[in-house]
Amino acid sequence: MRRLVLLAPPRPWIPTQRGRVIATAPPRRRVVSCGLSVTGFGLCAVFYCLSYTPSLLPRTWSLQGVVAGLTAAIGYALGTAIGALVRWRWWPSRRAERIAWRVLFLLLPPLILLFLWLGTRWQRELRLRLGMPPQQEYDLIRTVGISLLTFGLLLLVARCLRLAAHGLARLFGRLVPESAAYCAGFVVVTVLSYTAFDGLLVSNLYTTADRSAAITDSGTGRGVERQMSPLRSGSPASLVSWDSLGRQGRNFVAKAPSHDQLAAFARRPVADPIRLYAGLSSAGSVTERADLLVREMDRTGAFGRAVIAVFTPTGTGWVDNDVPSSLEYMYAGDTALVSMQYSYLPSVISFLADRSNVVEASSALITAVRARWAAMPAGSRPKLLIFGESLGTYGTEKTFGSAPAMVSGADGILLEGPTFANPIHQELTAGRSAGTPVWDPSYPSLPVEFSSRAEELRDLGGRQPKVVYMQNSSDPVVWWSPSLFWKKPQWLSGTRGPDVTPAMQWYPVVTFWQTTVDAIFANKVPIGHGHVYKSGAVDGWAALAPPPGWTVADTIRLRSVLD
Repeated sequence: MRRLVLLAPPRPWIPTQRGRVIATAPPRRRVVSCGLSVTGFGLCAVFYCLSYTPSLLPRTWSLQGVVAGLTAAIGYALGTAIGALVRWRWWPSRRAERIAWRVLFLLLPPLILLFLWLGTRWQRELRLRLGMPPQQEYDLIRTVGISLLTFGLLLLVARCLRLAAHGLARLFGRLVPESAAYCAGFVVVTVLSYTAFDGLLVSNLYTTADRSAAITDSGTGRGVERQMSPLRSGSPASLVSWDSLGRQGRNFVAKAPSHDQLAAFARRPVADPIRLYAGLSSAGSVTERADLLVREMDRTGAFGRAVIAVFTPTGTGWVDNDVPSSLEYMYAGDTALVSMQYSYLPSVISFLADRSNVVEASSALITAVRARWAAMPAGSRPKLLIFGESLGTYGTEKTFGSAPAMVSGADGILLEGPTFANPIHQELTAGRSAGTPVWDPSYPSLPVEFSSRAEELRDLGGRQPKVVYMQNSSDPVVWWSPSLFWKKPQWLSGTRGPDVTPAMQWYPVVTFWQTTVDAIFANKVPIGHGHVYKSGAVDGWAALAPPPGWTVADTIRLRSVLD
């Protein structure tokens, strides 16, 4: 009988006319229901519709299906929780529940069909705005199929976890009161689920990603060959072995413009550019790798060039080749460019796992190069330029510590796609001039320039910046924030960025989730949108450190060469 006590309240016994007794009680409430919650289903449908609203970047049909299914699952979870809280005080009658279901079945189908149509239209407009081809009409059918499959799988997992919690509650009910038994069952399942997710899934995924990235790093890109020039790391004359450079390091030193390419653009005598790199296995520690690169610079005569530039790469050690190539074309090869790897993992995983790696590597390399550069006579020093992209901007900011230190610390600093966590970027944005938008702020008290479009840097009204932030108004890496969960962002208020669709609106939870997905796939869009900057670096370098006689026409010509 203990089992009956757990599942339902005690049944009163009343006599019948024949002297027998029967049990009478209201319908027993099921511990585990096979149906759907009314509030859960209603909020699920609303979230499903909102998932088709546009965000910063367009989504493929398959990605939209996964996003819709996950968003619907989030809505169902919130709705079910709200329904449980309501039933805690008041249990609705069966008649009220039937009416609620009828209303939902009457209103939701046309609402869902409307948002499916609107979603297709919004995605088409957004893709055209970013210069991407529109999707096919039949993709909507595949999107709906994937969304239903995703939602079904998530609901199945949730039901299994709830069933496990109730099963444990029945076992604990033999020892403790019913309320304590259910609390204990819920806590045990929650703890075990978190442990399994964090200890097994997350840790194993991180380990697998690290091993996979390490294997990838040991390979060599297509068309990349060992450099024989003594001006490149990995050459026979280099202090750094070719094998220790890693995949991204080999790409960096091998993809410089050729002598003929530089001469054709400059139309004057050119020099062979210097490119130096240290991989994770080039030396035992970060400090040793930085010192090794400084010795490489001395070996190649780097400090005798017109420009030396330090590049803090993304998580994998990748440097967008358009950025160093821009400087080499601009200065006819009279450059020395250095970079150093700090991780195998992509920036997103490196950012979540451990940001200290990029800070340590950036600080070690910039400090070592600046120390050697500062020891030279002021009149004979080359220009010192510093570049960071994505997670590299975070490391660069942490290295200097403040905006005035960045301004005085080099002849020019170019930062592309700063992350939402960058402390100096946050400080400068918060202190911007009144009336300037958050996506294109003005900060006149320091020679710092922000650009939401590279072309804006061609006309600065005589200002000579020392630091340039390039941040596309549709770059989710820049605009993502935990506060999107509950607060409307400033970049969706007032005048919007040039490539942010007017149809995008903020919705609690939904916009946070959509922007998170945008950030993961921010590199899958054309140049000048999302997290893709590439040849736009030409405008950045031209604003910071133009060579003598450089013109806007030269900038346009170089961008066409790189594109």
